[in-house]
Amino acid sequence: MQTLRPSDSRGKASFGWLDSRHSFSFGQYFDPEHMGFGPLRVINQDRVAPGAGFGTHGHADMEILSIVLDGALEHKDSEGNAEVIRPGEVQRMTAGTGVQHSEYNASKTDPVHFLQIWIIPETEGLPPSYEQKSLPLDDTRGALRLLGSREGRDGSITIHQDVDLWGAKLSAGDALTHVIGPRRGAWLQMIRGSVTANGDALASGDGLALMREPDVRIEASEDAEFLLFDMAL
Repeated sequence: MQTLRPSDSRGKASFGWLDSRHSFSFGQYFDPEHMGFGPLRVINQDRVAPGAGFGTHGHADMEILSIVLDGALEHKDSEGNAEVIRPGEVQRMTAGTGVQHSEYNASKTDPVHFLQIWIIPETEGLPPSYEQKSLPLDDTRGALRLLGSREGRDGSITIHQDVDLWGAKLSAGDALTHVIGPRRGAWLQMIRGSVTANGDALASGDGLALMREPDVRIEASEDAEFLLFDMAL
């Protein structure tokens, strides 16, 4: 079974300095039909104006991933981490027992466009931790690249949950197939371009939930970029 989540059906938030689209319920957007998918709780597509950002605020018991698509995002947290995230890099913050952090557009002239992803960890009360790696999709163009996994295997970031996060850039006409194991599901999140996934057409911002499907075949209708979450359900 697969269910399409069209881009224009997502929740919306606009505050002048921030334009955000929510795949799942978040903040002032609440939809009981869209509370997450398995341990995947949040996918927000955020655009932040130059010099603006999210002031210091707290989190606990959540794996928070940031993937910058355009521009640069400045991160600071109460554990002493201070980094700038750029396209091709993936950041993971384990909030665990509690952490305070801020996220600001690192540029005074250009907007930043990024994905904020929350995953519920398999264990509560973890010590806070931080990880950031360069994992550019251009290095594996035409194939899936592992960006995150429970064990941090193959150079990916570590996620404290049974989730494999893959990313890919395909050129028009490219195709790939990903096998989904028993008792697992997958969520396909489009970033750019358009593809067909098991017969469903997806464009930028669209999502696709896959349950009890043995695999997913993804064919690029044009140059495309996407994330694929493979997780225990």
